[in-house]
Parts: sequence; structure tokens; C-alpha cells
Amino acid sequence: MVQSRAAHRALAHPAPEGAFVGDRNAMSVPAIEVEHLWFAFDERPIVQDVSFRLEQGDFLGILGPNGGGKTTLLKLLLGLLKPDRGTIRILGQEPHDARHRVGYVPQHTDFNISFPISALELAMMGRLSQARIGRRYSREDRSKVEEALKRVGMWEERATPIGHLSGGQRQRVFIARALATDPKILFLDEPTSSVDAEFQVDLYDFLRDLNRSVTIVVITHDIGVISRHVKSVACINRKMIFHGEGQITTEMLNMAYQCPVDLIAHGIPHRVLPKHEER
Repeated sequence: MVQSRAAHRALAHPAPEGAFVGDRNAMSVPAIEVEHLWFAFDERPIVQDVSFRLEQGDFLGILGPNGGGKTTLLKLLLGLLKPDRGTIRILGQEPHDARHRVGYVPQHTDFNISFPISALELAMMGRLSQARIGRRYSREDRSKVEEALKRVGMWEERATPIGHLSGGQRQRVFIARALATDPKILFLDEPTSSVDAEFQVDLYDFLRDLNRSVTIVVITHDIGVISRHVKSVACINRKMIFHGEGQITTEMLNMAYQCPVDLIAHGIPHRVLPKHEER
């Protein structure tokens, strides 16, 4: 059944407010370094000369219009696509070599919810890369998955078939699957695209708590909600503007949306209302 917001917050691991838990020597390596990144598809530019540096412990929100290159950039960072030009370093490594150190929650999971699998079994899939083919999950695997499900407030629903969970609950299980790998960076692509308005706010509250121990990168179109949670903001529409203080600037919005944008910040959910000249 749906977890209360208070219950799920209580399950988050406590840490001093604003603190990032990690090894100090390892923390000296940036989470992400991108220099002069270019990528085109069928000779059509998708990402043009993008450069930015993200420190460990940051919480980055990436904004932009549909077709502006957000998901393409994420796939480049994950090593799922190879850049035409430029360099990418994830925790000091090539993206392909750093895959075991990152978690990923895609926008579209392509998962058949009628498939007879429980929340626990789905979350256990996050440990497949840790287990050898033909071997059972280890005690450590099960412990990591239990911890991940508890962190997202879904341990009590571990035996529930995935098809019987709400959209928000399923999204939590997919996040648990990503967390089961013990990632240093968690990437999420439009994590609130198929959930209700209350869960959108609930999810970002949870991610803010999680950010005490994991660097987070979220792709989203929901400007108002992320503006009070993230530490850094990037706006991409082929080219990128990066702001390390978590502020959404007029320059970002004009570049990305190419029309004036008003943020309505006195309600849930927040909304973006474009103004266009009458014709």
C-alpha cells in the first residue's frame, strides 16, 4: 500500500544537514568532467560543444525542451553512446569503465507490469552485475537489496507483485534496483513523468535526503519543483548553460525554451506557463 511521506522519510539514513558522506581522498576526484562534447545523429547536431564539471556530493538538475539533447547527454555520460568529439570522465574514468559505480533509472523501463515478479525480485536485478552467471545471489546481495528497499520505503511491500503497486511505488522499486549497486552517482531520466503530483514532491524530498551520500543527476522538465532541491542547474538545447549555484536564470530559460517563461511557485505542482505574442 502507499507509504506515507513521514514513514518514507524516517527510513532515509540520517546524516548531518548538508553533509556528504564519503572518503575524503576519493572526493577530490570530480563526479563528472565534460570537455567540448559533440554528438550528432544522422549528421544532425544533438549536443554541441558542451563542457562542465560536477563535484561529488552535488545535486544537478538538467532542464531543456523535448528534443533538446537531455537524454542524449545522459546516454553519453553513461557510456551508452560514444561522442563524436570531446572527452567525458566519470569519477576520473571513461564512462564505460565507471559503469559499476553509477546507478541509472531510465525514463521508460519497458517493463511488463503483468510479469509475475515481486518488488523484491525486481530490486534484486540490480545485483546481477555483482553475481556470476549461474550462481545464486549472495548474502551480501540480499543485504544490499534489503537496505535499498528500506531506503525508498518499500521493504514492507517486498512480496507484492509489481503489477499491484501504484506508479509511484514502482518508481521507488526501480530506484531501489539502481541503489542496490551501491552507486557513487545516481542518474535519473524524467523520474516523475508517470506519477501523480504528490509523489513528484515526495520523490524530490527523498532524493534530497539521498544526496547526503550519493551524487545525483536528474533530467526533468519540471522547473518549479527542482528549483528548491538541486544545488546546480544545467539547461541544454543542443548547447548548455551550467549554473553551479542551483539558480535558474533568464538566460537559461530563453536559450532552452525560446520564449518568455513565468514560474508559478505558490502551489503543488509548480507549473511553467509560457507567454507568446498574439498573432
